[in-house]
Amino acid sequence: MTVRTETFEAHLRMLSAQGYHIVPLADVVKWIEGGPDSLPAKAVAITADDGHRSVFEVMMPIVLRERIPVTLFIYPSAISNASYALTWDQLRALKRTGLFEIQSHSYWHPNFNTERKRLAPAAFRALAHGQLRRARERLEQELGGSVRWLAWPFGIYDQELMEIAETEGVEAAFSLEGRPAAASSPRLALPRYLMVDACDDRCLGRLLGDIATQSASSGPRNRSVQGAARRAAPSPNR
Repeated sequence: MTVRTETFEAHLRMLSAQGYHIVPLADVVKWIEGGPDSLPAKAVAITADDGHRSVFEVMMPIVLRERIPVTLFIYPSAISNASYALTWDQLRALKRTGLFEIQSHSYWHPNFNTERKRLAPAAFRALAHGQLRRARERLEQELGGSVRWLAWPFGIYDQELMEIAETEGVEAAFSLEGRPAAASSPRLALPRYLMVDACDDRCLGRLLGDIATQSASSGPRNRSVQGAARRAAPSPNR
């Protein structure tokens, strides 16, 4: 969710001090697809969902200063439209830094549980197909490149939705299940941690199994990768 700038920076300091490596999400996907030695120990990937203005105004300067990779999951209906959202020009500028990867968060961020109750089965499937296809097409049209990853809106997914995603060309999809990703994790339901401002650096250390009493040089308990998801970038005074 939204975290204050000082919370985000405290997280980054803790990760550095404890020997974590912030890696591009692409490296995680390659690892899941069968590259067991392609990640360093204590790997962490950072993502931000939705496309709030604070990604450009607040997060980008930190990312540029620290030279860390971030993946943005964007729902295009808000871009250059909603007052809280980024513009397409801002997204292009973020992409040009070489540090921001931009992928799909569906077209208008539906709650698939609600929509399934509201619609007949065929209409629901058509909605889900359209949400994934329209988002991919619009992002590729506006930004170029290939959009093949998806963050499930609200972290909601099931077997039917994963099958729809696969037919729409989604190669990796991400949930919000609050545990490390393992090499055995489902490719279309890779877990992430949802970060909130109440989770300070000590809280994050506990989530990652590296509390203050542990040595920074102690190795990971298993070969896994931590994914931190933020619905919006850090924002001062909020």
